Amino acid sequence: MEIAKKITLLFAILSAVIISLLSGFVWYFSNEFAFEDFYKRLEARVKITAQLKLYEDENNKAYAQMRNQYLERLPAERAYVIEADPKKVNSLKADIVLPEKFAQNIHSGKMARYRVENHFYAGKYFKIGNRDYIVIISANDPFGFRELKDLQKILIIGFFLSIILSFVVGWRFSNYMLMPLRNIIKSVKKIKAENLHLRLDVKKGSDEMSQLAQTFNNMLNRLETAFETQNNFISNASHELRTPLTIISGEVELAIKSDQAPENQHRALMKIKDEADRLEHILTSLLGLAQSGFNGKNQPWEEVRMDELLWEIKDSVEQVHTDSKIEIDLSKLPENEEQLTARVNKNLIKLAISNIVSNACKYSNYKPVHILIENTGNTISIAVTDQGIGIPQSDIQHIFEPFFRASNTNDYKGYGVGLPLSLNIIRLHRGSIAIKSQEGIGTEIKVLLPYSGWLFTST
Repeated sequence: MEIAKKITLLFAILSAVIISLLSGFVWYFSNEFAFEDFYKRLEARVKITAQLKLYEDENNKAYAQMRNQYLERLPAERAYVIEADPKKVNSLKADIVLPEKFAQNIHSGKMARYRVENHFYAGKYFKIGNRDYIVIISANDPFGFRELKDLQKILIIGFFLSIILSFVVGWRFSNYMLMPLRNIIKSVKKIKAENLHLRLDVKKGSDEMSQLAQTFNNMLNRLETAFETQNNFISNASHELRTPLTIISGEVELAIKSDQAPENQHRALMKIKDEADRLEHILTSLLGLAQSGFNGKNQPWEEVRMDELLWEIKDSVEQVHTDSKIEIDLSKLPENEEQLTARVNKNLIKLAISNIVSNACKYSNYKPVHILIENTGNTISIAVTDQGIGIPQSDIQHIFEPFFRASNTNDYKGYGVGLPLSLNIIRLHRGSIAIKSQEGIGTEIKVLLPYSGWLFTST
């Protein structure tokens, strides 16, 4: 069922319940108090009849004359003056046998009331000397009863008319309220992979529809960025893979020629080996980029002391770059060693930081590289500072894009996948990377990771 129909149906049901309750209250109180005035007229006649027929008074004739002259006779009005037996509660004549409760009210001295449809009774008990009497007046009230019947018809007709009106109003209201949502759906249906630049029209305001449209636009921004990144990645990856394969193919053709000198064949084979190693490195980096995009739920995570991990990274980097000069600064270690403990995938985080340290060593021509570790509130900070060639300001914003290399790195061997891989891994660990660089002076890359205590309390 469509949302508009659901809203209309719920609106109609709610209106029906409210109107039913209101009509019930109106009917109840009208039924209770509509005949109050008629009962009072009957009670006045009960007292006048008792005065005229039970009490001996010289003014009774004048009372009777005034009654006949000024009190209209009610429809089907009858008066009963009955000598009652106080020992018998219901000691009334057979032609007006009334409910026991009515008789009980009479014998208790109260003015009793009773109604059968449109026929009304009012009666009271009188004690005259040693005798007990009951005076009852009965009559019809056609006007009040007819008004009550008319009110009942009006309430029933009004109920059904109100339901129909509420259904129509609810349908118009739901369509009006859902019109912005329908417009959003139409706009979203028009957006496809080839026109991700399109955006929804966001109305001014802070209502839910504006927030929904803005949320869609934010999602489209992320999708467009992801598509562009993917296209650039595929383009760059295909280019980087094609280059070594082309070189390998050319060298193989040269090597298989029989008239080549042994030294030329040896040189060609060494070139093939170098390019094959390069290709292997690129494929390994691409695999690392792909693996760093996993969600981390099925991977091994453990508590790792980051200062101890830095020493392992120092040893592994120095094995590859034997001329490296890596200095680890422990001067700002916190007193509580738990503030240096992070819950990480050790192999991945080691790979990420190793890439950063290796780059610092390589692009500084193996000048001293300084590593500072400290706890800054909720995070563990690892700052890697070198004295290398630096990064041009125009290139810093692209430095984490796959296969991008700064304009001043032509003399250095590299593939532009180390820093993007490190960034993916750090983000996987809910961390971040900050970079500060000045061309010709050096670069500082700071890795921020949440330490275990804060991570547990925040999750």
